[in-house]
Amino acid sequence: MLAGFSRVSLIALMAVTLLSGGLPVADSAAETAMRNYNLRTTSSQSSDQSGDASAEQAATAPGVVSNWFGSLTTSRQRGKSLTSSGQADDALSTRTQIYDAQRSVVPMLGARSAQALESAIEYYENIARSGGWGRIAGSRSLQPGGKGRAVIVLRQRLAIEGYLPAGAIAGEEYDSGLAQAVAGFQENHGLAATGHVDNATAKALSVPARARLDTMRANLIRMPEYTKDLGRKYVLVNIPAAKLEAVEGNRVVSSHAVIVGKPERPSPIVTSEISEINFNPYWHSPKSIVIKDIIPKARKSPRILSQMQIRIFDGYQGPEVDPRSINWRAPAEEIADRYHFRQEPGGENAMASVKINFHNKYSVYMHDTPTKTLFQENQRYFSSGCVRVEDVHQLASWVLANQDGWNLQQIKSVARSEDRIDVALKAKVSVHWVYLTAWAGPDGMVRFRDDIYGLDGTGFITGQPIGSPEDQAG
Repeated sequence: MLAGFSRVSLIALMAVTLLSGGLPVADSAAETAMRNYNLRTTSSQSSDQSGDASAEQAATAPGVVSNWFGSLTTSRQRGKSLTSSGQADDALSTRTQIYDAQRSVVPMLGARSAQALESAIEYYENIARSGGWGRIAGSRSLQPGGKGRAVIVLRQRLAIEGYLPAGAIAGEEYDSGLAQAVAGFQENHGLAATGHVDNATAKALSVPARARLDTMRANLIRMPEYTKDLGRKYVLVNIPAAKLEAVEGNRVVSSHAVIVGKPERPSPIVTSEISEINFNPYWHSPKSIVIKDIIPKARKSPRILSQMQIRIFDGYQGPEVDPRSINWRAPAEEIADRYHFRQEPGGENAMASVKINFHNKYSVYMHDTPTKTLFQENQRYFSSGCVRVEDVHQLASWVLANQDGWNLQQIKSVARSEDRIDVALKAKVSVHWVYLTAWAGPDGMVRFRDDIYGLDGTGFITGQPIGSPEDQAG
């Protein structure tokens, strides 16, 4: 980004920094940042030449003309543009997108992920050694149209990580270019990409460089396990990002917003292969959900089970029983041990129209959901361990890849019919649920997410974060 950045401009930048009382860094910090940008530029250009960088990632690369400062066109291509008030037409940081064959979008996790993260760690180590950056305080001026010293400090802060080019560092006006840079930062941190600095954005901007380093190092130790045997065609779910990618031939075919496990019922980190897809499936409620959710509702009114289309059986394969015959005042554990609760296919079914199965010891799976409004949230940690997928029909169509004539149109037709159909998979598609709170692409930019399960720094790599397999499903 700062290739060709003149010595005069560098001195001016340092002077502005010192006079503004903004970022508390020494003169050497500014010089180090300049060198880092040049290194990052070279790295980005090399990655672009190798064909690994995606159109989106190339657009965010430091040193490339079409960076976040000038990425308005790229944002519009993604169906998002900033209004005059700074609000995004679609402020979600993760949106379900289907990419045509002409776009080479690099997955969150691939063969070169460890190398990219190592390079990013070196970059942030230089920033940290040079003093890092200061805290960004909330201010009314930190939105489009605002002016003042706070805007200058914000520009300096964004420039250090490569969200602004050298020519845009100076200036106290919050213009459209700065709004786009903020939107880029927000999107890379899983925040609503509004283009103005709200409290959540100010908090993310203020996380110290050394803390970011700790996060990257915690994720680097996970890379060898996560990148092992990815396969040519795989489903990748990054739990902290609440995002799924369908990957084939090292390019993302589609990305999907997903809903993952809440902190008290976390999704496990697993690797497996998809074995079967169930259309209009039954939902066999796990014991934990029967105890925590279903029985309390049935105690208030057994009629609610009929409304939820839940049938009860005396044992897994036993005869069906009338809910009115059950002693609901008995201990919940006793009821859950004896009776099997099964929800019928239909609009009320917890898995809606599709369930994607893969072998694992946690009894988790991926599925559709009737509560699709939750996909409009940026923080999507609502499930009991399973992963709910937005536009799961598209994913199922890609997984089956015209097996026995299955395609998107046929899947949608079956979903409407509510007919129970099970399809065993013939071609290998691996599935990887991972826990990445920081990852880097060939553009050198790092994406960060909140450590929702508190696992960074614990040495955690794979398995069940907390709880037990019984707590999973739903």
